[in-house]
Amino acid sequence: MSKEEISGSGAALEASRREKLRKIEEMGVDPWGCRFDDKSPIAEVRAQESEIELIDPPADAEKQEKIQKGPKVRIAGRMILHRKKGKLMFLDLWDWSGRIQVLIGMAQVGERDWELAQNFDLGDLIGVDGELRRTKTGELSVFASDLHFLCKSIETPPAKFHGLTDPELRSRLRYMDLVHTEGVLDRFLKRTKIVHSIRETLATEGFVEVEGPTLHAIAGGAAARPFVTHHNALDIDLYMRIALELHLKRLMVGGMERVYEIGRVYRNEGIDQTHNPEFTLLELYQAYGDYRSMMDITEKIIVGAIAAIGQGNIIPWAGREFDFTPPFARRPYAELLAEHTGIDPTDDTAIVAYARTIGLQPTGKHPDVVRNEIFEEKVEGALIGPVFVTDYPASICPLTKRKKDYPDIAERFELFINGTEFANAYTELNDPDLQEQLFTEQLAGQAEEDSMAKMDRDFIKALRHGMPPAGGLGIGIDRLVMLLTNTTSIRDVILFPLLRPEV
Repeated sequence: MSKEEISGSGAALEASRREKLRKIEEMGVDPWGCRFDDKSPIAEVRAQESEIELIDPPADAEKQEKIQKGPKVRIAGRMILHRKKGKLMFLDLWDWSGRIQVLIGMAQVGERDWELAQNFDLGDLIGVDGELRRTKTGELSVFASDLHFLCKSIETPPAKFHGLTDPELRSRLRYMDLVHTEGVLDRFLKRTKIVHSIRETLATEGFVEVEGPTLHAIAGGAAARPFVTHHNALDIDLYMRIALELHLKRLMVGGMERVYEIGRVYRNEGIDQTHNPEFTLLELYQAYGDYRSMMDITEKIIVGAIAAIGQGNIIPWAGREFDFTPPFARRPYAELLAEHTGIDPTDDTAIVAYARTIGLQPTGKHPDVVRNEIFEEKVEGALIGPVFVTDYPASICPLTKRKKDYPDIAERFELFINGTEFANAYTELNDPDLQEQLFTEQLAGQAEEDSMAKMDRDFIKALRHGMPPAGGLGIGIDRLVMLLTNTTSIRDVILFPLLRPEV
């Protein structure tokens, strides 16, 4: 079928729906509906199946077959299936708890409601009063006594078997994807439960939730390229935040000893299976803790989220199963580097030589940067996990406290599962002079458009007032939801991922 034929077919279908809209209005019925109280979720109605009884017929009845008697129910939902058989009509109604068949008989609903039902289309929102019973074939159904029109669908929904199969179309038409693609609504409801569980876990641990600014005068707290905007009244450029860290640490200086935020952050970078320019991040900070404290809280957050969506600690993801029974494995960075490359991780010469053998270009780079490139190339993908990789090279961790007696090692971990990073944590650096020195070294030579190209001197000033020793943790909420819902694309766990505008 050509585009012209498809367009013509769509126009004809819309014209038919608008004609039905006109007929509904002529009947004195508001096609856009009104308040509809006291309805029950379809799942709760289905759960009343055990209340259906078989009772004896009256003695003078023509047929002496037992009669079904069920509870009176009221439901509302979107019509997703429609078939007519003489003076009977069968609908499938769907709401966010489930679906159920509705049986409409002309004799049972009366002439007016029967006429109304002739103007139903797939996608319309319908309210039904009736009795819960089983059909002759045994299908649980609502036998309608009264119909209520709640909203007309002018746009034709996707075809049952040939509709929303294209991933980009599904993201673009998320409102239809939720209705017509199996499992999508359930996945996003699980996301809500996961986030709620995180808040409950942190509340139990004594953390308080705050909201930091999303517009920053200086982009800081992570190595990423920011989005730039302009404030007209002040005539200044501002940056959409790339991290939550520096403002949360200011709050620790102010005495908020356990603090966190779950918020959107924005990074002007690429899009792939695990990256979206706008994503949700959890960052938390615990005064008088360290990165080991953060391992403990990470385990509690993940195990609590698993329980919240009704799963056990064995989780399937990307074709494998992972055991999240705590404690998770803990492996030092240098030990893993040696194990997967066969080289001495302390030998700078060997590191540079090995980098060249695997196609990396080490010239002009700090040896620790080369180490980390090798680690990313040869180690991360082999980490099945869940495993905390601990004790990173200090020079690539400018916000991290150094390990006592080992100044070249930072007290940092990353949590890896199936080769993907899910959490990042530090024992936070609270020495203001060292922090300023490390910022200066990191900023040297950075392009102006890159993050942290300017030093956040107000943050340094806050540190000079004294920030308690602390542990800090960041977890990407979208990746965590991917893991716990067995989803391999970040676009499938973000309701409205960034897409190119339609031409």
